[in-house]
Amino acid sequence: MSAGDERVRVELGERGYDILIGAGLLERAGEAIRSLRKVRRVFVVSDTNVAAAHLPRLEAGLAKAGLAHETFLQAPGESSKDFAHLGVLLDRILERRPERGDMLLALGGGVVGDMTGVAASLLLRGVDFVQCPTTLLAQVDSSVGGKTGVNTRHGKNLIGAFHQPRLVLCDLGTLDTLPQRELLAGYAEVVKYGLIDEPEFFGWCEANAAAMLAGDAAKRAHAVAVSCRAKARIVAADERENGVRALLNLGHTFGHALEAETGFGAELLHGEAVAIGMRMAFDLSVRLGLCPSSDAMRVRRHFDAVGLPALLSRQRAWRAEDLVAHMGHDKKVRDGKVTFILARGIGKSFVAADVDIARVREMLAEEAAAA
Repeated sequence: MSAGDERVRVELGERGYDILIGAGLLERAGEAIRSLRKVRRVFVVSDTNVAAAHLPRLEAGLAKAGLAHETFLQAPGESSKDFAHLGVLLDRILERRPERGDMLLALGGGVVGDMTGVAASLLLRGVDFVQCPTTLLAQVDSSVGGKTGVNTRHGKNLIGAFHQPRLVLCDLGTLDTLPQRELLAGYAEVVKYGLIDEPEFFGWCEANAAAMLAGDAAKRAHAVAVSCRAKARIVAADERENGVRALLNLGHTFGHALEAETGFGAELLHGEAVAIGMRMAFDLSVRLGLCPSSDAMRVRRHFDAVGLPALLSRQRAWRAEDLVAHMGHDKKVRDGKVTFILARGIGKSFVAADVDIARVREMLAEEAAAA
């Protein structure tokens, strides 16, 4: 760890780990892994796009530390996050005769991180893995907390395991190569922390998002660090999502339904779906008399200002019944009821397990008609 790095600790007892945030961490990945424990081999999992941009720096860092390593590449995108691709990945690793002293390393965004985490949880009944997230969304959300998963025809991330990484390395330099759309999608998960329970951070986002998205290094470091601290705090309090961790799903009940309807493809990125979902959660909260309309409008104005979508696309026909049906497959369903994260205002989110689904259907029907 260099003087310019920030360290955030995820406090989970013996399974606790550090999140390192800084520049040049890929080149120092081998050194960081060596400091954890003796490692026999590192199996790197990445996708072809990420590998072209970042793999040489990571491999140089592993080689400098004397770590033997092999790389396995997959096609980019959610279409690679399913049982078929997971089976191929595990089979390819098994051909190398792995041992429990080996370690997996995820180099990429949320798809690669989720796939690698599931593979690590299954391989030899569980091996260690390291997250090297290369997207803003992965750095502030999916790489932290140990949730892993693959998609099925029934829904997103319905098969997976809680399997914590040993280390998370957030190399801020990887954000410089992100397309603007990907950066914005990741920003949706940044602003989410302000909307959950840190209203001051939402204010910071309103004032600083434009500069952060434009490349201001100090503001990017601050946004990632605040987000990671917020998630680490929540995960430490509720690792397996039996209580407060559910708040991290703000916008996700709606968002996952939108993703399922669009086929988990490039038409609607995860962060874009979450942005629309958060706006819907605030609007539903207003309809239910829970939240001031001024707060909901403030959320929408901010999304408009940075360029995040807040409304359903007019490029397709939406049906409220289809979206509600997708919600019925969500992991957050309890006793047959869909759980929503609603808000009493900015920074005042809460878990709502008793929402009248007819009110949700009514709102979605109006939105579908307007799209």
